[in-house]
Amino acid sequence: MKVAVVGLGIVGGTCAYYLSKEENIELKVFDYGVGQATKASAGIISPWFSKRRNKLWYKMARLGADFYEKLVNDISKDGFKTDFYDKCGVLLLKKDDNKLDDLFALAKKRREESPLIGELKILSFNEVKKIIPSFTDKKAIYASGGARLEGERLVKTLLKASGCEVIGKKVSLEIKNNEFYILGEKFDKVVVCVGAWLDEFLAPLGFDVDVRPQKGQLRDKKILDSRTEDYPVIMPEGELDIIPFEDGVISIGATHEDDKGFNLDVDKKQLDNFEHEARKIVKVIETGEIINERVGIRAYTRDYSPFYGEVKENKNLLVASGLGSSGLTTGAIIGYSLAMLVSGKKELLDSKNYPVENYVKLKK
Repeated sequence: MKVAVVGLGIVGGTCAYYLSKEENIELKVFDYGVGQATKASAGIISPWFSKRRNKLWYKMARLGADFYEKLVNDISKDGFKTDFYDKCGVLLLKKDDNKLDDLFALAKKRREESPLIGELKILSFNEVKKIIPSFTDKKAIYASGGARLEGERLVKTLLKASGCEVIGKKVSLEIKNNEFYILGEKFDKVVVCVGAWLDEFLAPLGFDVDVRPQKGQLRDKKILDSRTEDYPVIMPEGELDIIPFEDGVISIGATHEDDKGFNLDVDKKQLDNFEHEARKIVKVIETGEIINERVGIRAYTRDYSPFYGEVKENKNLLVASGLGSSGLTTGAIIGYSLAMLVSGKKELLDSKNYPVENYVKLKK
């Protein structure tokens, strides 16, 4: 069976990695690479504190966090480094300390079905300062199972581990007599993981897709503290996240801009504002230098729900999109699920719960 994967973010990369293990599949990967959300993603794997009411989304996010244990183990068995992922713990902050008690109770309840949360504690200001000496905020919830993830590093690792060659061109899909063609080559199945560009990709085939672009920006700083790999990730209230990596590198982000379309320009004022807020929490962030500023475009739907699976009108065409800011948490398990659908194996999720037809429809 000849299979094409179009788009090499976390979804496409994970899908390609697991399809590459199937002996009966000949695989080709296409990726244009411009604006990809994954390239601007450094984030936190810690869905257990979310108060979103969408139970199916939470199930996907919860199982998505669990799935990284499998993915890391599989890649490690293949002989590749897994430094893209580190279970460093997470600190949650609230402007009103009284809200921490409710959040702590929620996390304890959710730990019954998600033991990956690990140890849960409410730490005093002084206890947090022992971990992060320049911490200046208040008390915080600590969960030992929270993890940090570097999206671009993950995708590069998945590509190496899969052994796939990537054709770095912007491609289109043609359907002739119910057969798929990309660059004149015929494929039995096509998996499209192009995020916010799904509407553009499927429009020539007569589809209307409910996917909108959301701009995300983050800033990487090299600060004057080389012990950052021992820091937990920090989730203050609001959009700001503070993600420490090794060798004094801290990522500050990421913005959620629904009104910028596909604009990929760095907005230094936005990032300066984020850094200003981050310095109020971890003072040492004011030291050192900016080493990188990244922009990517996320995809979101009208109700902020992700979708994936087979297109109703053609079961050999599979798509995924709409992950929004939870893409780091949910992208890998969606990619794995797509690979299982292609190869006729059991999913960890159930694609019927995230129906493509709610968002991908033939034009009238």
